[in-house]
Amino acid sequence: MTDYRTALVVGAGDGLSASLARLFAQEGLRVGLAARDVGKLRELAAATGAVTVACDAGEPDQVAALFERMVERLGAAPDVVVYNASARVRGPLVDLAPDAVAHALKVSAYGGFLVAQQAARHMLPRGSGTILLTGASA
Repeated sequence: MTDYRTALVVGAGDGLSASLARLFAQEGLRVGLAARDVGKLRELAAATGAVTVACDAGEPDQVAALFERMVERLGAAPDVVVYNASARVRGPLVDLAPDAVAHALKVSAYGGFLVAQQAARHMLPRGSGTILLTGASA
């Protein structure tokens, strides 16, 4: 990670993404955290020196704005981007509500696409970067 200076974790929470944020900060990276509810990130942000931005990863305009805000607040586009947002629906296939499944796909798949697309747009001009799609625990 020595060449990396900035990291962004989208869908940040208290599990894998918190561990990654701590690792990135420990390695000297400036860290950005994004979630729909950034209030839940106060302790993690304080512990890592991270900046936080509220973002619904399933909304293209919010994802584009997230990257612009992170460039401003981190001083550069993220070198490493982790997409850890997810939504899940539990139950037998025949009992699942279509709108709940649509929401889960929007967050898990479409949101991942939107974040990866914006990350790539910022990484391609400089010719480097890493995008990780973790899928959270779901």
